[in-house]
Amino acid sequence: MRRKLILLLVALLIISGMLTGCGTTPETQPAEGEQPEAVETMQINIITGSTGGTYFALGGAMANTWNEYLETVQVTSQPGGASVESINRVHAGEVGLGMAMNNIADDAWNGKGAFKSKQQNFRSIGVIYPEVYQGVALKGSGISSIEDCKGKRVAVGPVGSGTVVMTETVFTEAGMTFDDIKAAYDGFGDAASKMKDGHLDAAFNVLAVPAAAIQDIMTSRDIEVIEIGDDLYRKVKTKYPFFSQYVIPAGTYGNAEDKLTINCVAALYVAPDLPEDIVYDITKVWFEQTSHTAAAHGAAQWLADELAAGNKNVMLDGITTPLHPGAYKYFTEIGLDVPDMIKPID
Repeated sequence: MRRKLILLLVALLIISGMLTGCGTTPETQPAEGEQPEAVETMQINIITGSTGGTYFALGGAMANTWNEYLETVQVTSQPGGASVESINRVHAGEVGLGMAMNNIADDAWNGKGAFKSKQQNFRSIGVIYPEVYQGVALKGSGISSIEDCKGKRVAVGPVGSGTVVMTETVFTEAGMTFDDIKAAYDGFGDAASKMKDGHLDAAFNVLAVPAAAIQDIMTSRDIEVIEIGDDLYRKVKTKYPFFSQYVIPAGTYGNAEDKLTINCVAALYVAPDLPEDIVYDITKVWFEQTSHTAAAHGAAQWLADELAAGNKNVMLDGITTPLHPGAYKYFTEIGLDVPDMIKPID
C-alpha cells in the first residue's frame, strides 16, 4: 500500500512538471468558450475637400494608412469645402480630424479673415504638404509681377477659398487691392479655360507643383510665371510667419530660370477632446508611414522625401497654432525642438 502511494505521488509530480513546462496550468488555461478580449476601436471622420481635388484623394489615402496600421481607430474620409469648412467643423465638434491650410487655421485662431470671431476649439498635429501659391499670366499681357496686374483681368480664386485669402494678403503687402484689377472669382480649372480662350490675362491659385491646370494652359498658350521676389516675400513673412519661400524650378512651365513664389502648408488639425494616446498614434503613423500613403497618392511624396533625408523640422514648419498633447508627446519623443508658441495649452 505504501509502495503504491509513493508511485502515485511520483506520477503526479511528473504530470505536474509536464503541465508547467507546457504553460498549461489551470491558472493560465482560458475558460472554455472564452473569446480573446476585443480591442475597442474609436470611429473618427476626417473632413477633406471637394471630390476630385487633392485634399479628398489624399485624405482617403491617409485614412487607409491609419486603418491599416492602427487597431485603436477607424478613420473615414469625407468630402468637404476644404480649409475654412474643415476648421469650422472641427471647431464645432462635428468631425475629429480636418485638413486645412495653416494660414486659414491661424486666421481662425485669431478671429481674422473669414472668421469674425476667434475659433480655438481645435489643435494642430502637423504638416501634410506644401501648398504653393502660383500665379501665371499670358505672354504678351505685360504681367510678370504682382504690381503688373493693375488694370488687368485676373482670377483671384473662388469666393471663401484659401486662395482668395492668400491673394488678398499678397496684394495688400504689394500696396494693392482687388479694386486695382478686374477681379474674377474663378477656381483654377475655370480660370485656365478662360485664359486659353483669352478672356483672362492672369490667374492665381494654390496648387501642387507642377500643376496640371497650368500645364493645360500651355497646350494652347505661352505663359509667364508671376514672381513674388525677395522684397515682397520679406514683407509677407514679417507679418505672416506661416508663409515660406518656394522656388519653382526652371523649365517647370517653360520658364528659362527659377521663379520665386511663396507657400503655406496643408496641415492636419484635430478636435482637442480626442484622447492623448489616440492622437499620439495618429501622429506617429502619419509621420512614420508617410511613404505608405505616398504610394497611394503623390501629394505625400514631398514629406516622405524630406523625412527620408532626415529633415524632421518640416513636420512643424509653418504651424502657428497650439499642438494637441498627443502630437506634442510624439515630437518630444523623437527629439524635435517644439517652439514655445505652439506647445499645448490647457
